[in-house]
Amino acid sequence: MKKGRFIELAVVAILGGLVAVVVYSSLIDSKEKEIVTRFEKPVGVINVSGDTPITDFTFAAEQSINAVVHVKTQSTVEYRNPIYDFFYGDRYKGESEPVVGFGSGVIISPEGYIVTNNHVVEGSEKVYIALNDKREFEAVIAGTDKSTDLAVLKVKADNLHYLPYGNSDQLRVGEWVLAVGNPFNITSTVTAGIVSAKGRSMQIIQDNYSIESFIQTDAAVNRGNSGGALVNLKGELIGINTAIVSPSGGYVGISFAIPVSIAKKVVDDIIEFGVVQRGVLGIGIGEITADLAKEKNLDIIEGVYVNEVRANSGAREAGIEEGDVIMKINDIGVNSPAELQEQVGRYRPGDRINVLIKRRGKMKQFEVTLRNLQGDTKVVTAKTYATILGAKIVELEKDEKTKLGLKYGVKVTELQNGKLKSEGIKEGFIITQVNSKPVYSVPELDKIINSTKGGVYIEGLYPDGAVAYYAFGL
Repeated sequence: MKKGRFIELAVVAILGGLVAVVVYSSLIDSKEKEIVTRFEKPVGVINVSGDTPITDFTFAAEQSINAVVHVKTQSTVEYRNPIYDFFYGDRYKGESEPVVGFGSGVIISPEGYIVTNNHVVEGSEKVYIALNDKREFEAVIAGTDKSTDLAVLKVKADNLHYLPYGNSDQLRVGEWVLAVGNPFNITSTVTAGIVSAKGRSMQIIQDNYSIESFIQTDAAVNRGNSGGALVNLKGELIGINTAIVSPSGGYVGISFAIPVSIAKKVVDDIIEFGVVQRGVLGIGIGEITADLAKEKNLDIIEGVYVNEVRANSGAREAGIEEGDVIMKINDIGVNSPAELQEQVGRYRPGDRINVLIKRRGKMKQFEVTLRNLQGDTKVVTAKTYATILGAKIVELEKDEKTKLGLKYGVKVTELQNGKLKSEGIKEGFIITQVNSKPVYSVPELDKIINSTKGGVYIEGLYPDGAVAYYAFGL
């Protein structure tokens, strides 16, 4: 081969190699950039707006932090000496000490309505709320509901920042949520987690008609978070943080919130009626397990088993029988007692619901008119001292307590036809105890009257110091 030809071929080979290297490098660099670009976007983050993915929680936090309040409560505990009780009886007034408590609450209207847990305010004589901007208000307890562990407070304030309701039914397991509250009195704290499960029942609400269908999350919740907000990434309220499961009492990754689907109904009832309007089917229900399915010869493990149909109930009137398996409430599937209670708990006495049941392998649908706990469809009203006792009752002034040596008590100032007048009680009488429970305030008297069934035993005295006792039935 000629020398010139060899050099020409060598030059072509070298140039070809350089081109290949450049192209290869370009391809590698392009792939690396593509990989980097793909992983710059967060994986699994909810697209709220429909076009721009959310990369952090600042929007939800900013929307919720000013609507979550710090709830502070005051009550008094009396310590009695058993020796003094033996010698002096009820005339001996034991030593009392103030007790303070704390929790969280969520503003749900600009007019000052706040939802919290019942256990946060239960037994309180005074309730105060502190806003994120450090303003403080004394709150009135508008109503409570032990069955769901919820309470509604009211403060005299306008144009408050509040949280809009979200849709807890649309929550999905694995979805990001924020818990906002005041753990350990550390105000305005936001933590993040995911929805771990839905429809949990933990038997933590001690009430015969408890409704438990909790949202389980791993957002950090501690003592003081009770009554605070669980929000989605849109900054909407989807739950009220209520409890944790922990052997130590501290956060271990399991917390529970009341779904807003339950909370909204309770809040609306309390604001409108002063008490929850609870519609019931009038049945006893149980979980369907493998053992129960085998015992009752059920063809599939699903639905909720009816183990009792009560007399004078909407279920019996509609035709539901013991042994039926409830599959749906208003076309929504129910697969546990908690899910069934959540669905029925959304309705009031007098409402009609469709109940799909399976009976001996065949599907049947019934329309059931829900009733209240008394067995009718009437609106339930809260019992108060005004309606039961027939009197106007006011707080005692400080100098009146000092003059009479009292630490608590409320005074009858006006009498109408009612229990007190019929028993001979006169205006000016000071009620100190009802059914052996000290009466520190008018709301406390309401609570005692509401929780009393049967007889009422009143202790007190007149302004001249004369002690008197009265008893009557409700």
